[in-house]
Amino acid sequence: MLVFTVASASALAQQSVEPLPKVGGCPLGYYSSGGYCVPSSGGNTRGAIEKVGGGCPLGFYSSGNYCVSSPSNDQEAIPKTGNSCPLGWYSSSGYCVKSR
Repeated sequence: MLVFTVASASALAQQSVEPLPKVGGCPLGYYSSGGYCVPSSGGNTRGAIEKVGGGCPLGFYSSGNYCVSSPSNDQEAIPKTGNSCPLGWYSSSGYCVKSR
């Protein structure tokens, strides 16, 4: 039971895999549906966020107008608002990344 709890907590820290507003072409692992990029079914799709500025946060790679979570990444990122990040998050290339 403890192993399941630890695995679940780790999964919650990853970038969520969900439909994204379509900005140009869809990122790797997503397909276009209406005004959205929808995760492909297959289980290998990684969480993604819209790209802010020219770079992606630590643990993410660029795919068109999006930043996609790297396979080894277990962190979550959100666009940075203002000059600082919430408690427990650190700044990385215009984003706030949740610390482990």
